[in-house]
Amino acid sequence: MPFDARALNALDFPRIRDALSERCATSLGAERARATVPSDDPERIARELDEVEDALFGVSLSLGGIQDIRELHARAGEGRVLAGQELLQAAYSLDGAMTVKRAIHTNSRGPLREVALGLGEHSELVRRVLTALDRDGGVRDDASHRLRDLRRRIEPLRARIRDRVTATLEKWADVLQEHIVTIRRDRYVLPVQASRVGQVQGIIVDASASGQTYFVEPAAITPLNNELARLLLDEEAEVRRILTELSGLLAGDAEVPMTLATVGELDLIAAKARLARDWRLNRPERSADHSYDLREARHPLIENPVPNDLALGETKLLLITGPNMGGKTATLKTLGLAVLMHQCGMYVAAASARLPVVRDVLVDIGDEQSIEASLSTFASHLKHLRFVLRHAAPDTLVLIDELGSGTDPEEGAALAQALIETLLAQDARGVITSHLSPLKLFALETPGLKNASMGFDLTDLRPTYVLQVGQPGRSYALAIARRMGLPGEVLARAEELLGPDAGLMERMLEGLERERADLAAELERAATARREAEAERSRAQQARETLEARRNEMLAEAAQKAETLYADAIERVRSLRARAQEDSARPRVMQELRELRTAAQRARPAPPTPREERGDPIRVGSRVDVPAYGAQGQVLEMRGDDLVVQLGVMKVGVKRRDVRLQPEPTVKAPRPTFAGTAPSRFENELQLRGLGVEEAVEELRAAIGEAHALKESPLRVVHGKGQGVLRRLLRDYLKTDKRVESFHDAEANQGGHGVTIVNIKR
Repeated sequence: MPFDARALNALDFPRIRDALSERCATSLGAERARATVPSDDPERIARELDEVEDALFGVSLSLGGIQDIRELHARAGEGRVLAGQELLQAAYSLDGAMTVKRAIHTNSRGPLREVALGLGEHSELVRRVLTALDRDGGVRDDASHRLRDLRRRIEPLRARIRDRVTATLEKWADVLQEHIVTIRRDRYVLPVQASRVGQVQGIIVDASASGQTYFVEPAAITPLNNELARLLLDEEAEVRRILTELSGLLAGDAEVPMTLATVGELDLIAAKARLARDWRLNRPERSADHSYDLREARHPLIENPVPNDLALGETKLLLITGPNMGGKTATLKTLGLAVLMHQCGMYVAAASARLPVVRDVLVDIGDEQSIEASLSTFASHLKHLRFVLRHAAPDTLVLIDELGSGTDPEEGAALAQALIETLLAQDARGVITSHLSPLKLFALETPGLKNASMGFDLTDLRPTYVLQVGQPGRSYALAIARRMGLPGEVLARAEELLGPDAGLMERMLEGLERERADLAAELERAATARREAEAERSRAQQARETLEARRNEMLAEAAQKAETLYADAIERVRSLRARAQEDSARPRVMQELRELRTAAQRARPAPPTPREERGDPIRVGSRVDVPAYGAQGQVLEMRGDDLVVQLGVMKVGVKRRDVRLQPEPTVKAPRPTFAGTAPSRFENELQLRGLGVEEAVEELRAAIGEAHALKESPLRVVHGKGQGVLRRLLRDYLKTDKRVESFHDAEANQGGHGVTIVNIKR
C-alpha cells in the first residue's frame, strides 16, 4: 500500500525531495528525486542504504554533462532525422555514462557495481557520431567519400565564380548600388539600382526590402551558378543521408533507455550521499521489532535545531504536553521525517537511529478547515482521526498534533482519552501532542502511555526545545502572565476560578520540575567527579606504562651487556684452549679456564620470562607434583584452569589447583680441572629438564665447549622423555657440532631415551 500523500505533505517531506533534487547533477536524477516515495520493502531499503554508503565512502560519482536524451531517442525511433547538434548531445551523454561505468568498476567493490550493470555499451554509436560530426554538429568532409569529393569540387567553383563576377564590377560600376559581390539564394549576384536594372544583362534573383536594389545574376556566370547549385543540392542530400544513418544508429540502440534510467538512479544515489554530508546525517539501523530509538535526533529542515532522544518500545505512545511554540510539533515531525527518510533509503538526522520498517505513517497535523467541503477545523480533525483509527496497527506510526482541540475542553479530553485507549488496544506506536490537563493524569496511570514535555525557561520566558520524557508539561499561562506584570488581583481571581484541583496540578508539576532540576544538577556533579576520576586513572595508567617501558629497557640493556660479557668469556675460553696445547702453559691456562667458566655462568643473562598474571608461575614446560597420582610430570598444555601433564608414559588432565609447582632445576656450573694440575671437578652430567629449547641448546653448547677444552668425555645429557621434542632438537644440534664425535641413548637402567651420552673429540 502506498504511503498516504497527505501524510507526506503534512510532514514537509516534499521539502526533503526538493533538497535531493537540488543536489542532482542531471535532470534524470532530479526527476527521480522529486518522485521519491518511501518503501515498505526491508530488502530494498537496506540495499539503497548500502548504495548510499558506497557513494559516500567508496567511489565518487561524477554525472555532470549527461543529458536527458529520451526525447531524441524517441524521435529517432519514429524515423525522424536528428540535427548534428542533437546527435552530438546523444553521443556525449552516452559516452559520459560509459565513463561512469568504467570508474565504478575500477574504484568500487560495493553495491554500486551492481547498479552500474544497467549502463549499456554504446561505443560504436559514439565512435560513428564523433568521427562524422565536428564540434558544432556539422558533418565533416571525411564523413563519406562522396561528400569529400563534392566539397573538393564546390570550393574551386566558388572561387571561379567570384573571380568572374569581380571582373564585371568595373563594367557595371555606374549602375551598382554598391561596389561588391554578394550571395542571394546560394547564387552570386550584383546589387543593381532598381532604376537601372534593365541595363544589366542577367537574371533578377532577389530584391531588397526597400525595393531600391535588385540583385542580378550576370548572364556570364549563370552556367557556373547552375553548376554550383547542383553541387550544393548533392552535398545537402549526402549530409542528410549521413544524418539519417546516424539517427538510425541511435534509434536501433536498444540499451539507451536502460542506460538513461540507470544514470537517473546513480544520480539520485549521489544526491543522497551529498545530502548526508551537507546535513551531517547518519545511517539508521533496522529495528527487528516495532521499537524506535533515536539519539540526538533533530529536525533536518530547521536551522540550528535542538537535538533530542526519542524512544518507543514498552512506551507505545508518547504524550507531549506544554505551551504553544515550545517545539511539540517539531519533535513530532522529527520522528516522522526520520521514518520517511529511512524508508526512502536515506540517512537520517540523528547521531544514531534504530527504526522499524512501517507500512504507513498516519497523521493528523495542522489546521485544515475546508470551506468547499463545509468542514470545520474540528470536523476536519475527526475525518483524519477516523482514517488513523481505521488503519492503526503495530506496523504503522501514528502522529497526532493537538489532540482534542477545536471543541469543548471537557468533551475534547473525553474523546481524546477514548481515542488513545483504542490506539493502545490496536498496539499502535506513535507520538501525540495536546494541551488537555486530564490526559496528563490519564498518562500517569496507563501502561504503554507516557507523559513528556518540552522544556521552558521561566527566567527568559522562552522555550528550550528540550524533550523531557516522564514529566507532563505545564501551560505556564499564569506564570508568564505574572512575569509580564498583570495585576495580582487578576491572577488571584484566575487561580480561584481554576479551582483547587487545577492549582494542585500546577503546584505538583512545579515541584516535579524543581526536583528534576536538582537531580540534573546532582547528575552533572556526579558526571564531573567521574570524569575527574577517569582522568586520574588515565594519568596513573600512563605513568605505570612509562615505568614498565623503562623497566623493560633497563632489563634489555642489562641482558645485552651480560650477553656481551658472556660472549667475550667464551672467546677467551677458545683462546685459552688453543694455548693449552702447549704443555708449559697448561697449568696456568686450566686455572684461567676454571675462573672464566664460573664468571661466564654468573654473567650469562637469564632467559626472559613473561609477566605472570595473578601471581601464577605455572606455564608450559613447568615441572609439577600431582598428588592425586603420587607422581611428578611436565606441563604440556594449558587451557584456562585445565592442565595436560605428562606423567611417565601417559598424559593426564588435571585442574591447576590440584598440582604443586616444583622448583626449577638448575644446571650446576662445571668446575674444570686438568690432570697433572689438580683433581678434575668437571661435572659430566648436564641437567636440561624443564628448560626451554634455546636455553637447553645454549647450556649444551657451553658444556661441550668446556668438555672439549678440558679433554673430558663422555658427557651425560639428561633431558627427560616427555614427548621427545627436546631430545630431538638437542640431537639435531649435536649433529652440527664438530667437537662431538658421537652420541647415543643411555642404557635402559641409566635413563634410556631420557638421557643422551655424548662422546667428545679429544
